[in-house]
Amino acid sequence: MTLRLFNTLSGEKELFESVHPGKVGIYLCGPTVYKPAHIGHAVGPVVFDVIKRYLSYKGYTVTWVVNVTDVEDKLIDEARAQGRSVLDLARELEQKYIDALSALGVRAVDHMPRASEHIEGIIGHIQKLIDNEAAYVADGDVYFDVSRDDDYGKLTNRKAEDQSAGTREGLVHAAKRNPGDFALWKACKPDEPDEVQFDSPWGMGRPGWHIECSAMAMQYLGETFDIHGGGMDLKFPHHENEIAQAESATGKPFANYWLHNGLTRFNTKKISKSDPEFEKMMASLQLSNLLSKHSPELLRFLILQSHYRSPIEFSDEALQSAKTGLNTFYRLIERLERATGVDPYESRMQIEQMRDVEADAAGRAFLAAVMDQRVRFFTAMDDDFNTAGAIGSLFELAGLINRYLEETRLETKGDELVRGMAQAAGGTLVFLARLLGLLMEPAAPQGSRDDDRMPKLLDLLVAVRQMAREAKQYAIGDRIRDQLAEIGITLEDRKDGTQWRIE
Repeated sequence: MTLRLFNTLSGEKELFESVHPGKVGIYLCGPTVYKPAHIGHAVGPVVFDVIKRYLSYKGYTVTWVVNVTDVEDKLIDEARAQGRSVLDLARELEQKYIDALSALGVRAVDHMPRASEHIEGIIGHIQKLIDNEAAYVADGDVYFDVSRDDDYGKLTNRKAEDQSAGTREGLVHAAKRNPGDFALWKACKPDEPDEVQFDSPWGMGRPGWHIECSAMAMQYLGETFDIHGGGMDLKFPHHENEIAQAESATGKPFANYWLHNGLTRFNTKKISKSDPEFEKMMASLQLSNLLSKHSPELLRFLILQSHYRSPIEFSDEALQSAKTGLNTFYRLIERLERATGVDPYESRMQIEQMRDVEADAAGRAFLAAVMDQRVRFFTAMDDDFNTAGAIGSLFELAGLINRYLEETRLETKGDELVRGMAQAAGGTLVFLARLLGLLMEPAAPQGSRDDDRMPKLLDLLVAVRQMAREAKQYAIGDRIRDQLAEIGITLEDRKDGTQWRIE
């Protein structure tokens, strides 16, 4: 199936064709680094990390750009409140964001340009708009004239005047020609720090928010590139304004495909911002805090369980559901390693290598079923990067493998052909999961993140339970098992001994 993307610009799914054959340019709107990032700030990067992985698998050379806004009103206000340098605060929060993304497996961003380091290009872009009579100077500010853009609003079908409340200054400036005109350059205020004042043909000032993205996207990807992404909340006015100022400067299409990811819904108790508990609640949702409590793979899996255009439901219940789902794969991988003697994380075998083997009817049916789920995985991904559908195929594949192991009794029998089939199916599962950035490496023992004594304690309880059972004191053994289950620790009795797992 040919790759199709839902293009916000057309409101339809379209066949994907890159501007330059074999190459793809992607721009994703990045953070304004004035507050610590929360889980919602990770959704776009995780989604687009998968998009880059998948496009790379399909043979494209992908260049992915994520900007950093480090010159902005909110950042100036926050630095002043903390008594800190604006850029010092920005660099600290930027690095924490990068570290969190790296933990989540987002490590393939090619360029992460900062607005403060691209002022010359931004000024040049603004000058083009002035020269094209699409912008005008007013008291040291420069505004985009929306009346000069005949198709303004084509991304969202909204009118220019609707966006006046969404401009960065939040006020209708008296010098504006039209209420919907937005700032390209802002003259500095007397009390603003020197580090965010830049010289320009219109006086000392700093860029508006929208122009930063247009200028940097075109600097790294060209005047027309393939995919522009961001959250649903950025469609208007930010992305609408990006299109207007880019295309009014060049006369060319800006980005051919616009992809917008759903926003995060926090299923938490309703707390007023004035309540002392509000700050604690928000702190608990910060990426750094979540990563100290949960595995990065769990958070990534939670994000990818939904189609990228759907909202992400974030709650304790959603986390527990995702944990249960991931454990399905972890248990299967452990089972496959016991049955085949080969670590599925290290195996290079895939089901295609078993096409020509002389298998019985059950083996041939298993082979066909695994191949079918493989096809379903790629069909889902080719349909607008449907990670939810792709993960559904992985669950189906896991079920197939588990049933095959039970039916063939591989864990107690030594059939080489069956072992090869199971190994190839497991290798296929891991290979497909890795296209989503999942199952990249063995899961760390969950109990060891907080205290490396936990595994030893659980091993001791398992040994005590075994002694009780051998002494026919079954009630003691059952009580140990049941009370561990109540706190989320499952004991699995196997022929090779009892294993524990923290759910």
